Amino acid sequence: MNIANGPGDDPVRLLIGHEVSAVSFVRDYVELHFDGPVLRALADPVGVYGGSEWRFPEPGSPDLMRRYIGETVDGCELDPDRIIALHFGEHRFAIPLDDGSSGGPEAAHLVGTDESGRTSVLGGVWIW
Repeated sequence: MNIANGPGDDPVRLLIGHEVSAVSFVRDYVELHFDGPVLRALADPVGVYGGSEWRFPEPGSPDLMRRYIGETVDGCELDPDRIIALHFGEHRFAIPLDDGSSGGPEAAHLVGTDESGRTSVLGGVWIW
């Protein structure tokens, strides 16, 4: 297990070039799937899609979040004390990492892939 805690530790860059294959709503958190890696938002994500801002779980946000399916990550930013953000051209998906945004000790997880390309802790797990 890896704990991302420094500016040089940027595993989110592993998602650049990957296409969102699924957006999953799991009780009280959201996951973005990338045909392998999974980014789990335990803190409520926020973003912009097609010029429309959204904040989960506000009404309409699940509909906008599903539109990320088929989009490819072309940039990212990671500030371990503030935010994880994925960029898809003009669209953005962000997970706040500040102390007040999460209902528990963790705000986000990233699970990598094993040698076969399957989601697996063997490919790394990062926790913010």
